[in-house]
Amino acid sequence: MVEMSSEEFDEAVADALDLVPQDLTRLMDNVVILVEDHPPEDEPDLLGLYEGTPLTERGQWWATGALPDRITIYRLPTLAICDDAAEVAEEVAVTVVHEIAHHFGISDARLHDLGWG
Repeated sequence: MVEMSSEEFDEAVADALDLVPQDLTRLMDNVVILVEDHPPEDEPDLLGLYEGTPLTERGQWWATGALPDRITIYRLPTLAICDDAAEVAEEVAVTVVHEIAHHFGISDARLHDLGWG
C-alpha cells in the first residue's frame, strides 16, 4: 500500500483531469468530480464510480433542475493496489478516463475492448 496524503491524491486526480483533452471536458455537462476515501460498503475494491444520466440518455429538457452527475474516485482502494506514487498516478488516470467515459455513455464492455477496462 502506498502512503499518500489526501492532498497528494487530490493532486493526482487533478493531474489526470489535465490529461483529458479540453475538447472532451468542454462537452461534459452538469457533472462534478469528487474524491472520497472509502467506496460503498458493498464494493470495497471499487476505484471509481459514475452516478448520473449519461449524455447519450438525456432528452431536451433533462437538465432542468437536475442535480449534477457525480464521478467519485476512491483513494484508499487505489492506494491499496499500487506500489508507488507513479503507479497511483497511472491508476488514477485510467479510473478518471473510465468514469468520464461512462458520462459520455460508453459501457464497461466497450471500455474493456478499448483497453480502459
